[in-house]
Amino acid sequence: MNTIDTGARRRSSDARPVITDLIDGDTVLSIAGETWISLVGEDEVLVPVPSALPGDILSSWVDVVGPWTGSVVLTTGRATAEELSRALLRESAPEVLDDEDVADAFGEIANVVGGGVKAALPGPSALSLPQVGNAPLVRNPGDLCRIDVLWRGEAVSISVQGALPPLPVPTPTRENEVSL
Repeated sequence: MNTIDTGARRRSSDARPVITDLIDGDTVLSIAGETWISLVGEDEVLVPVPSALPGDILSSWVDVVGPWTGSVVLTTGRATAEELSRALLRESAPEVLDDEDVADAFGEIANVVGGGVKAALPGPSALSLPQVGNAPLVRNPGDLCRIDVLWRGEAVSISVQGALPPLPVPTPTRENEVSL
């Protein structure tokens, strides 16, 4: 008789790390600052000052799946997301940015910040394609690292937030079958 080892017993006893055990706000700020300089402009800086987001916000994010699973989310006002997109596109920016231009550029910024966060985390991880829209909900305030910054005087929130409940276990394959 063959049974399939899904690893459920092993995984259920393993403590799932929370992001604050793996990365801190200074690291997230450093990753974001490097991203801004490389993508948005050499003279572009993020100032770590808590500030309220405007009422009309837009978020971009990527999901990280690995030993720690969650999302890296950038949230700012829609007008600021448009200005970020214009700064990223530089001279190739059209006079009027459409929603697709903003989604592509703002999503790319989240993608690069997410890649930096992924690189700072232990173990192999995968990164999803960027998404833009209403941010994923914070599922566990204990599994959250958030920094608030100003860019050109406008509020930007960058959060690294855990995914609870855990994502489904992948379908077993021949490589993880166990014969009894």
